[in-house]
Amino acid sequence: MFVSLGGMDEPRSRRERPAKEALTRRGIVAAAVDVMRAEGLDRVTMRRLAKELDTGPASLYVYFRNTAQLHAAVLDELLGAVDLAPVDADGDWRERLEAVLASYTLVLFEYPSLAQSAVTARPTGANYLRLVESILALLDEGGVPPGQASWGIDLLLQLATSTAAEHAGGDDPEAWDALAAVLRAVKPETYPRIAALGEDLLSGAGPDRSSWGIRALINGVLATPRPEGETT
Repeated sequence: MFVSLGGMDEPRSRRERPAKEALTRRGIVAAAVDVMRAEGLDRVTMRRLAKELDTGPASLYVYFRNTAQLHAAVLDELLGAVDLAPVDADGDWRERLEAVLASYTLVLFEYPSLAQSAVTARPTGANYLRLVESILALLDEGGVPPGQASWGIDLLLQLATSTAAEHAGGDDPEAWDALAAVLRAVKPETYPRIAALGEDLLSGAGPDRSSWGIRALINGVLATPRPEGETT
């Protein structure tokens, strides 16, 4: 096929398709985040991403061993939104640590399917490492021995992650009402302690209860030495 350009005939390729961008790990993760935001984490598969990136699934396995590893990379990318400013702020170290963990939980709240995946995900990227380093810095500031800090950080992140995962699908008011009705109806002679506490067992749902749980864990990590022979 030829077209006239200033009296000259120049050949034009029949395949006027722009060259594809080179595949990179960063580009794959960015595409995965876009798919997750638009369609949910369940749709972030090698096949779906290959279609999005106009390549074959085999090309993605060069960068990610499996879908779980890809999801962990997506989690790490989003952890960049966690507010770590409290680490260098003034004030009580416990309150600042609580603020960092609360920010982490809120990031997961924003992406319900990711919150559930985060329970078992094992991110290894720079954002995750910055989060861990920040928590360890605050525990160190509070005088938590290194051995207790290295075990305690796991518990603190587990609590924050499970809190987000528990509410990932949204709370069902009818289910809570049904549980409250059961607690009100228990017989004191059969379940004396449940009857005494009643609906207080369900009280404080939301930020207040989560905040209390984090503070309880922080204090426990500070006060509980590791077993003898397991110290650092």
